[in-house]
Amino acid sequence: MDAFEIEHVSEVEVEDPVFIEGLPGVGHVGKLAAEHLVEELDSELVRRVYSTHFPPQVTVENGLTQLASAEIHAVTTDDAELLVLTGDHQAQDTAGHYGLTDTLLDIIESFDATPVYALGGVPTGELIEEYDVLGAATTDSQREELEAIGVEFRGNEPAGGIVGISGLLLGLGKRRGVPAACLMGETSGYLVDPKSAKAVLEILEEAVGFEVDFGTLEERADEMEDVVRKIQEMEQTAPAPPDEDLRYIG
Repeated sequence: MDAFEIEHVSEVEVEDPVFIEGLPGVGHVGKLAAEHLVEELDSELVRRVYSTHFPPQVTVENGLTQLASAEIHAVTTDDAELLVLTGDHQAQDTAGHYGLTDTLLDIIESFDATPVYALGGVPTGELIEEYDVLGAATTDSQREELEAIGVEFRGNEPAGGIVGISGLLLGLGKRRGVPAACLMGETSGYLVDPKSAKAVLEILEEAVGFEVDFGTLEERADEMEDVVRKIQEMEQTAPAPPDEDLRYIG
């Protein structure tokens, strides 16, 4: 097996598609958002990307196995056509991240899919109520368009930049002349965050021009709120640590 292999699952005709990436990351924000689009809208699997840089494993469903891969779905809405990247894994090393991104950009160019939107989360380190969406873009025009619909561009945030496929789609995409932007929902970083995924999708809806129902995502958000509430209750009822003058001796 080569380091990266593309399986042509089906051939579809898409007109002026937008490419959307949602692989696992902080709070699984991008993954939740991308999977929601695939599940809620009319979609068809068109490409799989296999790589020796993915974990050495298969998934099992109803006793049938599938080698670890990234999947690209053609998604049709009333007002836009999308190519949505989903998957359970990112590459496990730096060479894999670069190689996978180059492979994805080859696919993007073969479909003439622009612009590219990478979806993800940015950690706040604390539970939040209002979910802002931060942005990064490769062109001034994209930044202006996204700012106009409520995306925040905060100087040098996120601190440390954007890592993984989301960052490289912008970095390598810019070198190829592919316009790309990253939409990052604020999230605690501790739990899977459907609310942050919804905030990102609401921005994406307006940026691209389509509509999707949020019912199932809101149900998942309610379930996570119950989990958070139970965690907070446990913290409040936990006994206080003994008031002792503890010192490190070594």
